[in-house]
Amino acid sequence: MMWGWDNGWGAGEVVMLVVMLAVLALIVVGIVLLVRGLTRHDQVQPGSPPQPVSGPNSGRALQVLEERYARGEIQREEFLQRKQDLLGG
Repeated sequence: MMWGWDNGWGAGEVVMLVVMLAVLALIVVGIVLLVRGLTRHDQVQPGSPPQPVSGPNSGRALQVLEERYARGEIQREEFLQRKQDLLGG
């Protein structure tokens, strides 16, 4: 070894490489999360009115609600409110 110079990897270089790769990974993850957050439009915003359920599962949702009411799991007021929410009325 001449004047402390060698061609190998020292501990300082390895640590610096790991830190740089971790920072790069954090930047990439941050960009991905930012883009996903800005492009998602299917999330319900807090305070917005519930959307009526439609599609093949709407009948099943109403059936489950009626079964819960029949078993006494929910009260009449909650049943009527949830039914109104499901039917969009």
